Amino acid sequence: MSISRREAAAALATGTLALAAPPGRGNARSTASAYPLTLWYRQPAGQWTEALPIGNGRLGAMLFGGPAQERLQLNESSLWAGQPYDPVNPQAAAMLPKVRALIFEGKIAEAEALANETLMARPLAQMPYQTLGDLMLDFPGIGAISGYRRDLDLDKAMATVRFAAGKVRHMRQVVASADDQLIAVHLSASGSGRLDVDIGLHSPQRDVNVVADGPSGLLMTGRNGASSGIEGGLHFAARLSARWEGGRASHLPDGRLGLRGASAVTLLIAMATSYRRFDDIGGDPIAATAATISRAHGHDFARIAADTAATHQRLFRRVAINLGTSAAAARPTDERIAASQTNDDPALAALYFQYARYLLISSSRPGGQPANLQGLWNDSLNPPWGSKYTININSEMNYWPAEPTGLAECVTPLIEMVRELAVTGARTARTMYGARGWVVHHNSDLWRATAPIDGAQFGLWPTGGAWLCTHLWDHYDYGRDRAYLASIYPLMAGAAQFFLDTLQRDPATGCLVTNPSMSPENPHGHGGTICAGPTMDMAILRDLFGQTIEAATILGIDAALIGEMRAARERLAPYRIGRQGQLQEWQRDWDADAPEQNHRHVSHLYGLHPSHQITPDDTPELAAAARRTLEIRGDRATGWATAWRINLWARLREGDHAHAILRFLLGQERTYPNMFDAHPPFQIDGNFGGAAGIVEMLMTSRGDRIDLLPALPRAWPDGHILGLRARGRCGVDLHWLGGRLDRATLRPDLDGERTIHLGERHRTFQLRAGTPLTVTAKDLA
Repeated sequence: MSISRREAAAALATGTLALAAPPGRGNARSTASAYPLTLWYRQPAGQWTEALPIGNGRLGAMLFGGPAQERLQLNESSLWAGQPYDPVNPQAAAMLPKVRALIFEGKIAEAEALANETLMARPLAQMPYQTLGDLMLDFPGIGAISGYRRDLDLDKAMATVRFAAGKVRHMRQVVASADDQLIAVHLSASGSGRLDVDIGLHSPQRDVNVVADGPSGLLMTGRNGASSGIEGGLHFAARLSARWEGGRASHLPDGRLGLRGASAVTLLIAMATSYRRFDDIGGDPIAATAATISRAHGHDFARIAADTAATHQRLFRRVAINLGTSAAAARPTDERIAASQTNDDPALAALYFQYARYLLISSSRPGGQPANLQGLWNDSLNPPWGSKYTININSEMNYWPAEPTGLAECVTPLIEMVRELAVTGARTARTMYGARGWVVHHNSDLWRATAPIDGAQFGLWPTGGAWLCTHLWDHYDYGRDRAYLASIYPLMAGAAQFFLDTLQRDPATGCLVTNPSMSPENPHGHGGTICAGPTMDMAILRDLFGQTIEAATILGIDAALIGEMRAARERLAPYRIGRQGQLQEWQRDWDADAPEQNHRHVSHLYGLHPSHQITPDDTPELAAAARRTLEIRGDRATGWATAWRINLWARLREGDHAHAILRFLLGQERTYPNMFDAHPPFQIDGNFGGAAGIVEMLMTSRGDRIDLLPALPRAWPDGHILGLRARGRCGVDLHWLGGRLDRATLRPDLDGERTIHLGERHRTFQLRAGTPLTVTAKDLA
């Protein structure tokens, strides 16, 4: 069935145009899923990585969908172990010169041993992100079932379970409301008085107490625990309010709330902790949850769900994507993942892309914490790697798709975290390094700890704050808001000042280098991991100094600091090409000596992606060296590292190679049944990095240059993506047919020039704010 121009316009306005198959794939359209933006399953979740996530940026839940017993695992983004603490090692300042000297002398093993004794944080580990607990719903009397379906609607931000028990049809719907700041659950059964349910709250945290909260509610309170010798200081509360149609309620002897003979039940769950800021835990979660429930009084589930969908769709519907479809799209999501590496299923990549956007909206909104290693969702008191903020790649990767896919607001929590890290990081810079400005190493947590952790071989890397500052700049570069730039400039300048004070002259070359540092987290085969001046550091500092110089120039301030940064930038150690033809990872040509030739990190390729320092056009020799590095490293790695490789190959404009890696990422080795990324275990950065890689294959921008379809794979011959964002506040819609650009529409919000590249062709256009410009391949001839 074809659609009219009016219908297409309406579909675009609602973000549903992705329902239509592109030309050449029409036969598959009749068998494809009627729900292209839905994850769905024929059975309940058997384990956590099969459950379905919902979230409002602060509160999260994982829906399992058991017919007789339903579990919603609950998270509140500020529930971490511990309390405010300062982990800087008091010996560090005195011993730092000795460690530096040993590194320059090539005595790496000695330097690393001394660093472990004197430079590393106390405690050596940071605080983990933790689960709040579970909402358990038991349904007595439910026997054999039929017609089971469990799904997550990415457009409505709603998880649903449907099945029949005998002649009674059951449905459960769950949303995480950003407007009402609560989790809402609606239970219903066909017929009158056929719904019985026992409702309980549970938590593995300490000092947990569950009491009746009036005739129709429960209140669970508790405290967080200690970790690595840091005592817990947070209090938390989860408050549940039940409303029902028909039937009766009673508090059961075991602390649960029982409902019998109802037709429908709505549960509202509010959660809070005493966390106010990284240095203030004086909040009142009992009062906060009571106020939340009170504000929602009179809001029925239909209204809450509608408001949730509308708020979510204002972000989610900004981008629509169609990469084609096939018969595989009609199968349940877990079956599609299992078969993805052998089946033609281009719609799975589009679903993965939109799922990543859904996850970012759900786990990172203004007023909440940034997305951590697991986004918002964690069922443990001691999750893998603490589910912290790992800023030697993972936290940054979480936000790679934000700006180009229309989710700039989702970056706000990251920006606020950087503001706080600049406070704690200034203390670390002063007491550990005797330097101005601020520093943060390879990890942080809720308490904004900034000292190096996990041992010198992993954590003695001072460039995490500098990398985060590139995200501050990107937020400006996409939005071009001068007031925002003025607000974040002191953070960028502070990060730059730290390195102006701490860069060391390499006696072998005369260049300025970081020391001590490392190329995360890769041992170089010469006595350990730490070193001076790894390639990644030099690349990040080129960006930090360059972007801070540009910011100061735009603002017309800090002429003296501009001069210092320019002088230092010119003296940074340059890129070098090694004896294998590879881009060197270290100042010396150690790459062939490294014990892990297929190491997951490709840190020295930062200049190719996410930076634009290395490009096939401007630096072809370095681009060829980066390509050689990728060949040596291999295509398959952990989830996030696989995702990074997609982006890197896309930047090299090798779309088929990037797509082959994407297919591996989408397979069951690297994607769980609920589409969470499998590091393994679960880390969410692979989801976000994979989505960013899809963008890089279709559009990339730097400065006022926009590249269209730079790495379009042959597997996606026809399709479109609508609503992408280029730097300089410019929207981009793309349509392609037969592997070639059909048309692109630019939607500028600012006047200015844009140079559009399509392969080797390019042309500069003068754009006017609010006036769309449509170009075809012929216009770029």
